[in-house]
Amino acid sequence: MDVEWIKEIINRQPNLSTALGMEFISTPDEDMCMATMKVDDRNRQPFGFLSGGASLALAENLAGVGSSALCPGKICVGISVSGQHVKAVVEGDTVTAMAHLVQKGRKLHVWNVDITDSSGDIISTVHVTNYIVSPKKDKEKDKEKEEK
Repeated sequence: MDVEWIKEIINRQPNLSTALGMEFISTPDEDMCMATMKVDDRNRQPFGFLSGGASLALAENLAGVGSSALCPGKICVGISVSGQHVKAVVEGDTVTAMAHLVQKGRKLHVWNVDITDSSGDIISTVHVTNYIVSPKKDKEKDKEKEEK
């Protein structure tokens, strides 16, 4: 999945992805996307472990990047995120998130995201549902077409 154009949009201004240190990576598989995040003072708990909230944010943002890549010109927003954290990751390590598209509908995309540590061990598994929205100007055009 090619996410290069989305990375340009993400890097235009500060946002959660850049604040937490997420790096999005294109993959050859059209139903999969990938991201990495170094565990550091931007995304760790006071005890030195990766925050579970940061893991969920990584998964939701990655799924959003994937849905955006599949639906250029649309707005993709997370409407459900649930995950299980099964292993702690210490500051200094880097985690990798792999998102696999489970279902691609016209309005809903469902993703499974596995997050692993640098040893390849699963640290979290996350289920994300995205809602696909047309920008307001597109909605007005759609409404005009329906009225004709």
